[in-house]
Amino acid sequence: MSTDAVLYDHPGPRAKARNRILTVAFGVLLLALLYWIYRKFDEKGQWAAALWKPFTQSSTWTDYILPGLLHTLEAAAVAAALSLVFGVIFAVGRLSDHWWVRVPAGAVVEFFRAVPLLLMMFFIFFGVPYLTEKPMSIFWAVVIGLTLYNGSVLAEAFRAGVKSVPAGQSEAAYAIGMRKGQVMGHILIPQAARAMLPVIVSQLVVLVKDTALGYIISYNELLQLGVNNVAANFGNVVQAAIVAAIIYIAVNSLLTSFAGWLSRRTRRSGKAPRATGRGVIMGATDPGMGGGGGAV
Repeated sequence: MSTDAVLYDHPGPRAKARNRILTVAFGVLLLALLYWIYRKFDEKGQWAAALWKPFTQSSTWTDYILPGLLHTLEAAAVAAALSLVFGVIFAVGRLSDHWWVRVPAGAVVEFFRAVPLLLMMFFIFFGVPYLTEKPMSIFWAVVIGLTLYNGSVLAEAFRAGVKSVPAGQSEAAYAIGMRKGQVMGHILIPQAARAMLPVIVSQLVVLVKDTALGYIISYNELLQLGVNNVAANFGNVVQAAIVAAIIYIAVNSLLTSFAGWLSRRTRRSGKAPRATGRGVIMGATDPGMGGGGGAV
């Protein structure tokens, strides 16, 4: 039986008609809201050509916006990679059979999930120098803060993904003599990552946006250079914020589109049953399977 048939009941004619009416109604309300915002901005002269002229000059982009975007992407890329590694390590730690691994891993994850990201960046940038007696790099203060917070959230996502894998998968692996580390690395984590891909992508989108908090400690990312510095030089803070928002939306839309492509590709190329010397392990993504596989 298809999982979609269980989780989603296709709407009938009346439900489809109701959905169309609601879609049109919300669309009209949205257009009305956008027009009202446009009129209010127009009354205040925010659409004046002089305020938008700096964005037609190449120097505005090369001196402010593009360097800020580059710094944002650099911090986001490094933090995303480290967050994924952090998430996998601590998810495995929380699933350990040994309490002396499981309890500390859980404490670390819960602590960094609870501490506000901005406070974490403050502590790393201003507090760590008291411990090391050396100045802290602004870039690494931002990256470490993003890694600790988002990595902790991803650790819970991976743990939930592993828990969602049918028990038959690990039982079959143990039955053919695989150790727990092999079961986790070859069976559970890959399937958990595939199952939790939407959650992982959502958190990475959050991570990209959270780089904007770096401006508090003077990290020259998009908000600092593309909004604050542009507004300070040209007096057009609203316009700079609109341009920066469009750039953030474009970056996150590309990330979401890539994730969708990756998800479709992994579904199409689902691994076939893998033969071993003692039997066959059926992957959870094999076509036609309704539950956990087993050893044959």
